[in-house]
Amino acid sequence: MSSQLPTTGFVRLPQVLSHIPVGRSTWWAGVKSGKYPAPIKLGENITAWKAEDIHKLIADLAAKGGEA
Repeated sequence: MSSQLPTTGFVRLPQVLSHIPVGRSTWWAGVKSGKYPAPIKLGENITAWKAEDIHKLIADLAAKGGEA
């Protein structure tokens, strides 16, 4: 799996977490609270995030000083 984040499309959680320095439980708590983008269900057992949303999150975190 490439660690580079695609410009468009969907990314799964392991790829998201390779770019956002938090653990799985912290990520899901952030999703629930609205701090992180909501996922999209692509199938019964497939959850992903829009790459554009993750790029925006990274840019927003960088503007705040990088605190995830």
